Amino acid sequence: MRDEALAVATRALARREHTRRSLAERLQRADIGESEAEEVLAELERLGLLDDGRFALERARMLAERGKGDAAIRFDLERSGVSASVVEEALARLDPERERAERLVGRRGATPATACLLAGRGFDEDVVAAVVARDQ
Repeated sequence: MRDEALAVATRALARREHTRRSLAERLQRADIGESEAEEVLAELERLGLLDDGRFALERARMLAERGKGDAAIRFDLERSGVSASVVEEALARLDPERERAERLVGRRGATPATACLLAGRGFDEDVVAAVVARDQ
């Protein structure tokens, strides 16, 4: 059963990064016992193949590149099972939220529509107000 658990986990990791929680859920859906799953997860972490910090940083960077603000990124990572401290580490390694918002305003203009877009993408309301008002 351990070999089957390892096969399920490595196939999933070959396609994309996973959090510990998402991989544990995948093993559960494959009817892998809890003790076997835990053993495989621990081994994958020890080998560096499973790393919530790496997942969080890669996912946060990708979401930031897609124009998401810190609140949206935080929500996505927490929903994926990443701990709050790892989420905050990932956010700290991104460009500051204000700089990301300023780049969007630079491309789209400082309009009410841009302010709504930023707010909808999870940017802090103070950041939205500051970057839209600054360009008007």
